[in-house]
Amino acid sequence: MSKLIEEFQDYRSRMNEKILGADNKVMKRIYSVDTLAYQEGALSVKTKEMLGLVSSMVLRCDDCIKYHLKKCHEEGISNDEIFEVFGIANLVGGTIVIPHTRRAVEYWEALNEKYGVNTHTN
Repeated sequence: MSKLIEEFQDYRSRMNEKILGADNKVMKRIYSVDTLAYQEGALSVKTKEMLGLVSSMVLRCDDCIKYHLKKCHEEGISNDEIFEVFGIANLVGGTIVIPHTRRAVEYWEALNEKYGVNTHTN
């Protein structure tokens, strides 16, 4: 399962280097705004990552879902919390989100296998 994580992270890193290496001012600014938006503020990083995950699921972007799942894992989100996030995403996005939830569960399990299971709750 960790191959799933490594392949995604390697591809993402390689392509981001190419995109940013093109030295396009607009693309660099978009990446910068994205980075700034997820920093600690009135909302915690943890909350922002959960919001990003719900949005990504509703928009049905598997790459974004994987990215936010990893960030959620890094923020210590528990299995119970992640399934509540999945529930909100499916409620808002409808049943079309179910296939993305399947892949999200698979990726979440891979993260837990590779980095350990987060067991804390708020």
